[in-house]
Amino acid sequence: MPPPMRSIGQVLNTLKPEFPDISISKIRFLESEGLLSPERAPSGYRKYAQVDIDRLAYILRVQRDHYLPLKVIKEHLDVMDAGGEPPTLEAPPSQPTPLATPAPEHRPDSGPTRSKNTPIRLTRRELVSTSGISEALLLDLERQQLVAPKRGANYYGREALTICVVAQRLAPYGMDVRHLRAIKQAAEREAGLVEQAIAPYVRRRAHASEAASEVTRLVLHAHAAMMHTLLER
Repeated sequence: MPPPMRSIGQVLNTLKPEFPDISISKIRFLESEGLLSPERAPSGYRKYAQVDIDRLAYILRVQRDHYLPLKVIKEHLDVMDAGGEPPTLEAPPSQPTPLATPAPEHRPDSGPTRSKNTPIRLTRRELVSTSGISEALLLDLERQQLVAPKRGANYYGREALTICVVAQRLAPYGMDVRHLRAIKQAAEREAGLVEQAIAPYVRRRAHASEAASEVTRLVLHAHAAMMHTLLER
């Protein structure tokens, strides 16, 4: 009996738990770039075997964890298609430990482990304690509008925690709040580009959230790749 084939929607549901930002348009884009070749039913619909799903998961994983460009990923896939083993990649940089376990033990909705996609809520005291920064540094970050409570709330989220952790870890390299301010200005320009790109989706109220996630992810990947290229010169 031949293995079952899946529709693109079923593939999407299979991969969503590991890749929350995956979309049908993303899968079709990878196919148009020659990285995927699913079977076509007589009706024209794509049908995916398990090997196609495994291939797609590999592509998404090395994109997410190693920021590899599609050209390099295709070279890896060519090696695998020829019967070889995929090239060994360096371990992805680890996330700061506080991001994995940010919630204090007394909060009812906290548990022993939390997914990186799970929202977190920290009081001011918890933010200082979890990130390891001083109250003075937090005040400085707030004065520069780099860190703030969630809009309309009195708690801090994951983004605030990330910035606090980064501020603490950059300090030994001589990078302070002024440098983070420059990073924010660059981020504001990139956010403007994303807003322009998704404006048609927002006006049509069609897949705006999906488009925002996809464009943001691609911009971040491009930013990281360009940074690495510039620093290698």
